[in-house]
Amino acid sequence: MHETFMISAFEGWNDASQAASEVIHYLIGHYESKLVHEINSDGYYDYQATRPMLCHITGRARIIWPHTSFYEIAVPPNQRILVQIAPEPNYHWKDYCREVLHVAQDYDVTHVVTLGSMYAACPHTRPLPVDISNATCACELDREYSGPIGITTVLDQMACNDGMKTTSMWVSIPKYMNTDMCAQGTLELVHGLSTVLGVALDTTDLQSKADAWKMKATAITACDDRLSSYITRLEHEYDLAQRARTIASLGAPQAEQLVKEAEAFLKRMEP
Repeated sequence: MHETFMISAFEGWNDASQAASEVIHYLIGHYESKLVHEINSDGYYDYQATRPMLCHITGRARIIWPHTSFYEIAVPPNQRILVQIAPEPNYHWKDYCREVLHVAQDYDVTHVVTLGSMYAACPHTRPLPVDISNATCACELDREYSGPIGITTVLDQMACNDGMKTTSMWVSIPKYMNTDMCAQGTLELVHGLSTVLGVALDTTDLQSKADAWKMKATAITACDDRLSSYITRLEHEYDLAQRARTIASLGAPQAEQLVKEAEAFLKRMEP
């Protein structure tokens, strides 16, 4: 059965360093796209929290209100997807998600993919972790998490209740790099989308931006000895976790050796 995808991202709480929303902007700018629908802001936004913007277009002042935009995008060779971009609403989330899903149903969407990014303890010198969950396979993060949620979680559950397939994809951003847009995070999400869509998305332009972000992160952290030591610890923890996943199915002796290595490392790090 052919699947029709809608990819959604929201600016704000779900969008650390704008890594998630930049995926949508990248797809709109990189591929043939057209605006097909909008949801206006009435009743969904607190304008003191999500302020309208004043823009001058062709010499005339125009107020741009917070709104939701839907674009249809043509991805070679023959994939067409619907994408959604919006600030996270402040009010009436259930009503808002119903309106979003009505648009999805009008375009025969069968699979909703929500994108998010969050700050975490991870090193910029390694691939940024991407956690992917769907209705049948929850990632470790989702199985263990209890706490506040964003609009993406509500949209996922309501789409699932409506009989659609859902995929939630979150990238972790180093919390010590919480000021700049994170092109590396955007790149990791696009790689994940390629797998979900079954289409190799072009990342040429993103790769150069990601390389520049990593170079800047390296330059910043090199000037701070305490931060450099912290990153060294994160690197070791990351590598241990990768080894654990690799040898988890190989039996007890290898796992026991890994535990001993982890304990020895933590003892060396003690003050």
